[in-house]
Amino acid sequence: MSNKMTFQVTGETNNMRADLKSKQHEIIIDEPANMGGTDKGQDPMSNMLASLAGCENVIANMVAKEMNFDLQSIEFDVRGELDPRGLMGDENVRPYFEKVHVEAKVKTEESQERIDELKEKTDARCPVITTFKAAGVEMEANWTKA
Repeated sequence: MSNKMTFQVTGETNNMRADLKSKQHEIIIDEPANMGGTDKGQDPMSNMLASLAGCENVIANMVAKEMNFDLQSIEFDVRGELDPRGLMGDENVRPYFEKVHVEAKVKTEESQERIDELKEKTDARCPVITTFKAAGVEMEANWTKA
């Protein structure tokens, strides 16, 4: 028997905008005006990329403690590519990311070899990156010393 974690978001929508709540946190998901939204919040795909960076950070900090790794901070630059024809209804094109590129600048006194070990262990345990990989999203990630 395992103790499973449950995550929940609730809320309502108005046109392209979704006003959501996760515990006590308010989240606004919207589209820019050129996509029919009001640009009052990030778009869903950018929100997924932010979740990736946030999850990698959380797991990296957990792993760093286990490894006795000097992790001071990580600066992320995450980019995702998708073909919009898929979300516009073309059944021959997948509607989700084809490729995601992560650049992580790790502020540390550790060697690049140890940074590589931190990255490998983090990627193996991060629920967001493993979900992307399970969906066949091409992941390209570089972790280097800041």
